[in-house]
Amino acid sequence: MRKIFLFLFFFVISLAPVSSVFAESNYVLPYPSYMPGNFLYKPRLMLSKIAEYIYFGDFGKFDYSLKESDHYLVEAKILFEYKQYLLADQALKKSDAYFVKIRPSLLAAKRHGKNTSGREEILRNASDKHIETLFSLRGVLPQSYYWNPEQVAASTIEIRKNIDTSLRIRKEGL
Repeated sequence: MRKIFLFLFFFVISLAPVSSVFAESNYVLPYPSYMPGNFLYKPRLMLSKIAEYIYFGDFGKFDYSLKESDHYLVEAKILFEYKQYLLADQALKKSDAYFVKIRPSLLAAKRHGKNTSGREEILRNASDKHIETLFSLRGVLPQSYYWNPEQVAASTIEIRKNIDTSLRIRKEGL
C-alpha cells in the first residue's frame, strides 16, 4: 500500500506544470560595487576616472563605457529599490552618459578596419538587458517624486520621464 501511495504521489507531482524563468537576454549585469554612503565610494569614483585613461583604443573605450554604464545602471536599480530617488536618478543619468559613448567607439573601430561583429553582439545583448531592467523598474516606480531636502530648494524628480529617456537611448544604441 505504501509503495502505491508513493508511486501516485510522485506521479501527480510529475504531472504538475513546471514554471521556468528565462531571462530576455543572456547578458549578465555586474554585481553592485560600493554604493553612495560607503566610505570607499569616492575612492572607487577616482579609480574609475583613472581607469578611463588606461582603457585606450576603440575597443578599450567600448569596454570601459559599457562597464561603467552597467555599473551605474545596477547602482540606479538598487537605489531606486531603496527609494533613494535623487541618488538613483543621478546614477541613471551617468549610465546614460556612458551608454551614449559605446556606439561611437564601435563606429571608430569599424572605420579603422577592425572586426566589430563580436562587440556588436555584446552591445545588443547588453542593450536588451538594460531595457529589460529599465522596464522592470518602470513598472514599480512612481511617475515623479517631490524631493524636499532641508537646506536646499525643493525639486521634482521626473522618474518615469528619465527612465523613458534611458530606454530611448538604449533602443537607439542598437
